[in-house]
Amino acid sequence: MLTNYLKIAWRNLLRNKAFSAINIVGLAIGLATCLLISLFVLDELSYDRFNEKADRIVRVIFRGTMNGGQIAEATVMAPTAQTLKVNYPEIQAVTRLRRGGSALFSYKDKTFKEDAVAFVDSTFFDVFTLPFRAGNPRTALTRPNTVVITQPVAQKYFGTDDPIGKVLRIKGESTTYTVTGLIDAMPSNAHFHIDFLLSMANSPEATSTSWMASNFYTYLVLPEGYDYKRLEAKLPQLVSTYMGPQLQQAFGMSMAQFRQKGNSVGLFLQPLTDIHLHSSLTSEIEPAGNIQYVYIFGATALFMLLIACINFMNLSTAGATKRAREVGIRKVMGSLKQALISQFLIESILLTTIAMVLALGLIWTVLPAFNELAGKALTLRYEQLPGMVTGLLLFGLLIGVLAGSYPAFFLSSFKPITVLKGGNVSKTVGRSGVGLRSGLVVFQFFMSSLLIIGTTVVYQQLSYIQHKNLGYDREQVLILPQAWQLGPQQAVLRDQLLRDSRVVNASLSSYLPAGPSESNNFIVYADNNDAQLTKTLCYTVDYRYLATMGMQLVTGRAFSPQYGTDSSAIVLNETAAKALGWGDKAIGHTITHPDNDGTAKTYTVIGIVRDFHFRSLHEAISPLLMTLGQGGGNLIVKTKPGDVTGLLANLKQQWATLLPDEPFVYSFLDENFNKTYLAEQKTGQILGLFAGLTIFVACLGLFGLATFTAQQRTKEIGVRKVLGASVTSIVALLSRDFLKLVLIAIVIASPIAYYAMQQWLQDFAYKITIEWWVFALAGLLAIGIALLTVSFQSIRAALVNPVKSLRSE
Repeated sequence: MLTNYLKIAWRNLLRNKAFSAINIVGLAIGLATCLLISLFVLDELSYDRFNEKADRIVRVIFRGTMNGGQIAEATVMAPTAQTLKVNYPEIQAVTRLRRGGSALFSYKDKTFKEDAVAFVDSTFFDVFTLPFRAGNPRTALTRPNTVVITQPVAQKYFGTDDPIGKVLRIKGESTTYTVTGLIDAMPSNAHFHIDFLLSMANSPEATSTSWMASNFYTYLVLPEGYDYKRLEAKLPQLVSTYMGPQLQQAFGMSMAQFRQKGNSVGLFLQPLTDIHLHSSLTSEIEPAGNIQYVYIFGATALFMLLIACINFMNLSTAGATKRAREVGIRKVMGSLKQALISQFLIESILLTTIAMVLALGLIWTVLPAFNELAGKALTLRYEQLPGMVTGLLLFGLLIGVLAGSYPAFFLSSFKPITVLKGGNVSKTVGRSGVGLRSGLVVFQFFMSSLLIIGTTVVYQQLSYIQHKNLGYDREQVLILPQAWQLGPQQAVLRDQLLRDSRVVNASLSSYLPAGPSESNNFIVYADNNDAQLTKTLCYTVDYRYLATMGMQLVTGRAFSPQYGTDSSAIVLNETAAKALGWGDKAIGHTITHPDNDGTAKTYTVIGIVRDFHFRSLHEAISPLLMTLGQGGGNLIVKTKPGDVTGLLANLKQQWATLLPDEPFVYSFLDENFNKTYLAEQKTGQILGLFAGLTIFVACLGLFGLATFTAQQRTKEIGVRKVLGASVTSIVALLSRDFLKLVLIAIVIASPIAYYAMQQWLQDFAYKITIEWWVFALAGLLAIGIALLTVSFQSIRAALVNPVKSLRSE
């Protein structure tokens, strides 16, 4: 019996190839999209959970306020880890990580620039689960000048040789590092990715007792079931005990006095598994994710699946009404109701099974491209397949039963004489399901409108970022990040470039407003008022920095070699001048920067530079100071449009002359800027892709509904044509009801989309205003898409010969 059902189901599928193809393709795309988004969401939620102690690891962070300015940093002071371990016995393990910046590592004749470098404590592997391929995790980093590397690095430097005991050298330094451990590449779902784990045992900074400089990422392991809030509640006392005396020495005030003035500083704890999606701190090791995107994509996956499944059910229903006479004949010939129900259910399950197989094939095909688009390394591993296939089969069975249940139970229940005498079953189906179908159209275009509005707003914000006046000129700015290796020759190369007709200006500084840059904490007070502290950042720049970067002075002057006193001069941004209470009257005032040992240096304000964005547009511009210094990590070159390729070739030649053994590395400032917003760009692209797919699947459903409606009104169309109705009037008649439903969907979607996108924009300190035309555009697009979809079937029905239409009744 089952074989017979399958044969009939297959024949019916082949007899209605186009209709079946639309049904299967729509469901397959919906399932594939849902699975892709699910892989993306699960990957985002899985960050750092590969660690065996993930639910017990917390990171110590630094928060506070100073003179109204907010402090929220992922790094803390060097002595924090050991002090916590000594004072709180419930802490089972502590470890620290200090970013090492970029370095040129060499082995024999191989030299490579490496960016994933960090100094870590010997207890690093007691906290994080990073299995060793070779070496002992307990002793690998206990000695100075040792390093643990990843397998890809070992392959790059040593080939198939055993890396243990090999010695790596850092170019420009006399120190060498002996390889004592080998680990796999860090998992993609970790909040940091490091290839060179250098021992912190010989770092003077690591043994610093200063509580005034925060540069270390510090992690703790707590007991199982221990609430980290209990430990966090004890930290204010520790801050007062250890930081208080140094605050008194540096600023001449006790911790109590500091807090009485409205300031606050403190240590807090952050669960390891919250770092990727729930962190909004500065100085993160790597850019974090955003839980809002997880919610957005999760909802998109759910709605996409609902649209695909409801479409499938609706199209199955529409197709089943064509078989009313077949069912009538079967019942006359003695078929039982249960047998008819089984027939329809098996046909529905067969279609869903084919759609499932097609969905898996689509995922395998598009996953590499999706990974490239999303910046992920998502995989469908073979060990996942049994569970996934089982789940998909069960899901397919459920959808097949749901989709087939309505036509099965309805068509198997009517009296055969009704159909065999010419009764119209589709009318009955239409009356009973009109509310459901109308609700389906509203829901589909509600979701489509939401995604159109969301995608438009995301692209508007990205365009705003790209075209916003940043306060500096990022175009045609060439960066040589390894210029520090030249030592005294930095200035020589800069001066040679200044004589090149293709160069506008050149500067030396470690500080850049976009891309990799030095960062520091600079606590100052104004005009000897040490009771009013302000936390700022400070750039060390040379005489040509402002001109090279295209920054504008509001008042005063820039640094100049004509003034011998500029070594004690300082330039402020507008925000710093306001925070210090001077506004545009800052020239001539003094700023004092106290050191940890109680000494201080005083600077005189000589200029105010117009505010420029030196951080992401997610953050408001904060106070910034600039002091004069010679040399720096970067050679910054402002070039003229035109022969940039020739200039680069010339620069490479000069570099080879000065440092023949070092690779020539460069980047452009605008590229660095764009990388800052890579996550938003990828989100916009992914959202646009899913919006397009959702609209496509919605259109398939609408096409099915239009087909169903045209079938219901075949006789009416024929009568109208006989009476002289034009094709245009018939198309308008068939389209009018659908367009009303689309308009209802747009009205419902607009306020919800406005609220959702306003919430998303709150993550940006500088953002667009959502204009009315965004909703008008979304409405016009939705109406246009719906009209095109419905019109195809409407025109087809309107062009049918009325004699044929009336005969069909």
